[in-house]
Amino acid sequence: MFAAIILILLAVLSRLLPTLDLSLSNFAPFCAIAFCGSVYFRKPWMWALSFLAFELSDVFLNNFHATEYGFYWSFGGFLARSSCFAAALFLGTWVAKRKSWRWLLSGSFLGALLFYLVTNTQSWFTDPFYSKSLAGWWQALTTGHPEYLPTIYFFQKTLFGDLLFTGLFSGVMEWLAQRQDEPSLLDPEEEETVDEDQPVEAEAKE
Repeated sequence: MFAAIILILLAVLSRLLPTLDLSLSNFAPFCAIAFCGSVYFRKPWMWALSFLAFELSDVFLNNFHATEYGFYWSFGGFLARSSCFAAALFLGTWVAKRKSWRWLLSGSFLGALLFYLVTNTQSWFTDPFYSKSLAGWWQALTTGHPEYLPTIYFFQKTLFGDLLFTGLFSGVMEWLAQRQDEPSLLDPEEEETVDEDQPVEAEAKE
């Protein structure tokens, strides 16, 4: 699991890229970090590593935006992001029991969609710029503030980052498992099925 820990830490560090280039904002795989961790980590305490790294990067970015732009992230935004992260952990444990690439990529997509909906709805609810109406909520989800790029554009980057990281993370983990002759998470276990139309054999008599 050392490789998994390194990959997750690198993904968390990718959140800091906007401090070097703002065009890279929201490219980091926010929910995929928690999602992949809970899919592959069997011990819940290991989930705390990705969660702690995520929160520490949140604190660093908050300080960066406050220092450079005089903009502080709200406590409500912190709760929204943390809730999405926790939901991604739960989603990962659910997907881990399905064992397929289809469920893995679907779970990653759902995590990105959840993050997009929750964080932008929270912004709509707390930001006085948006009218507290259906039209204002739709504006928060699509165009956002006129002085920034549309929020739907940031969703596209978040989705791309999540899917890319999920594919990379899972590909590396499956490759390592194959090299070490360990069972693949994504190979479905063979389940014994009973054909209801097949007659049950009578017990052999002594």
